[in-house]
Amino acid sequence: MDSSAEQFLADLALQRRASPHTLDAYRRDLARLTALAAGAELAALTAPQLRRGLMQLHAGQLSPRSIARTLSAWRSYYAWLARRGAIALNPADGLRAPKRPRSLPKALGIDQAAALLDDSTPLPANEPLLVRDAAMFELFYSSGLRLAELVSLDWPGGLDPAAGEVTVTGKREKTRKVPVGDKALAALQAWLALRPQFAGAGEPALFLGRNGTRLQPRQVQNRLAQWAQRQGVGVHVHPHMLRHSFASHVLQSSGDLRAVQEMLGHASIAATQIYTHLDFQHLAKIYDSAHPRAKTK
Repeated sequence: MDSSAEQFLADLALQRRASPHTLDAYRRDLARLTALAAGAELAALTAPQLRRGLMQLHAGQLSPRSIARTLSAWRSYYAWLARRGAIALNPADGLRAPKRPRSLPKALGIDQAAALLDDSTPLPANEPLLVRDAAMFELFYSSGLRLAELVSLDWPGGLDPAAGEVTVTGKREKTRKVPVGDKALAALQAWLALRPQFAGAGEPALFLGRNGTRLQPRQVQNRLAQWAQRQGVGVHVHPHMLRHSFASHVLQSSGDLRAVQEMLGHASIAATQIYTHLDFQHLAKIYDSAHPRAKTK
């Protein structure tokens, strides 16, 4: 890869504290730019060349979402070059990615969330990891956490049972406090009573695996899918679906978009507004089922 691209990635990691996942995505997008340059310097590429590159990606069946992300990475890279005086103008500035259909996030209905989390039978005493799982999933739904935020929680640390809140560090190292509901607090207290059985020496993680170390995101995803199947929810459930469900259900009940934005940790209200569409879908279903002029024969 072009040396300037490597410097750009290093700057992202150091100055903007980009996550490994973000850095991997930028590296893939800049690799596409390198292939487009075909041996030439990336700084020498022109807007028409970049436009042809985007057209090639589109012809190669790359999704509009991926093309938009690639263009965003190119634009950021050339803006970085411009700030350093390596180029006069950003050749990616006037380019547009193909329009993509806006898909709504999938959220559980309130009844589905209850089916997922409510259990009339006590959890088996010989399966303490099920107690841990119940605490994780209650916290997910109670506080709308991201998966990375949940697995990074420490004990004692971000969780404050007495105050009924959890402090998490989200994207761009931004910290926020989120309330924790009573059911989640009860589930967490049950797990904290069992946690010493698993905690390795000096291990601070709140949620631990069987080997006594911090749970990894993939493990949480797998456990949630198994839990949903065990509970008979009937749909595949992933961690972000619980975050979407939290946002949708709080918005349905309160109508307070700004509060939901704060609890989700969104930098922009635009990112939260998508849940108003979910709320409208809920209202539309009620209308279709209840209004005498809306019923179909």
